[in-house]
Amino acid sequence: MSADTTSLFPAIEPHRTGMLPVDDTHTLYWEESGNPNGLPVIFLHGGPGGGTAPSHRRFFDPEHYRIVLFDQRGAGKSTPLGEYRNNTTALLVDDIEKIRTMLGIEQWLVFGGSWGSTLALAYGEAHPERCLGFVLRGIFLCTKVEVEWFVNGMKWFFPEVHQRFAEGVPAEERHDLLQAYAKRLFSDDPAIYTEAARNWSRYEGSCIFLLPQADTIADFESDAIAIGLGRLEAHYMINGAFMREDQLIQEIGRIRHLPAVIVQGRYDVVCPPVTAHRLHQAWPEARLQMIADAGHSGGERGIAAALVDATNQFKKSGKFD
Repeated sequence: MSADTTSLFPAIEPHRTGMLPVDDTHTLYWEESGNPNGLPVIFLHGGPGGGTAPSHRRFFDPEHYRIVLFDQRGAGKSTPLGEYRNNTTALLVDDIEKIRTMLGIEQWLVFGGSWGSTLALAYGEAHPERCLGFVLRGIFLCTKVEVEWFVNGMKWFFPEVHQRFAEGVPAEERHDLLQAYAKRLFSDDPAIYTEAARNWSRYEGSCIFLLPQADTIADFESDAIAIGLGRLEAHYMINGAFMREDQLIQEIGRIRHLPAVIVQGRYDVVCPPVTAHRLHQAWPEARLQMIADAGHSGGERGIAAALVDATNQFKKSGKFD
């Protein structure tokens, strides 16, 4: 995906990579970069199903941080791509713990955007003793109202994009787009689920930037991104992320004692600012930074700068000013 690189650290390569089998179905890609003896940080990508990218290493000072990235079940280089079976939030939380244990890490900073913020909160609330703090971006809690907004509400800002999304299924099924897409995305026929996944992923990719970028939309239409993103987003949305409604807000007390920063684009249409505001109301100790000229993507100039500033603050003081 396109990203403004002005504020990011220079590009680096991982010094260790591997594939970790987590059950009879799923094998996860993981990597380490930066300082092998540095402060550990775990990067949780969006989607679900979005996968990691080399630019994700660049939010962190490589001389200070031990940077851990991995592709969640069904995403990126993890196999099988787009596999939604044996894929729940609780299992992803367990996977994070398996990676932490494998790498011999006691505690780490948890960094996640969009769905990554969902997973970061779920992980933190399950294992607060393993977390040093949180950097969260583009907050998504996977509540019913947020899912409804994603499927139908974004048409208020992107009507032509939503029309094309709706036209991806027959007219008689458009009254329930989530179910209509799920029926196709969960098909065992690759031709059926691939076409549906491209439509779904294009829809999201067309809405994530304040000013849409053609190369980002093309990336989202690629099989490498679309199959994981389309199948897994529908899977998690239709199942409420396998959590109780508003569970992450209800259990926020488990992590309120930990330092956190919330970075949110003012014009984020995919994950509207009201959700970040709700999280901040429940977690007033966290610092909320609203970026006035940004949409949803972590690659937008103001958001990228704020995220780098947050990781730099944490490396100096272990908190966020």
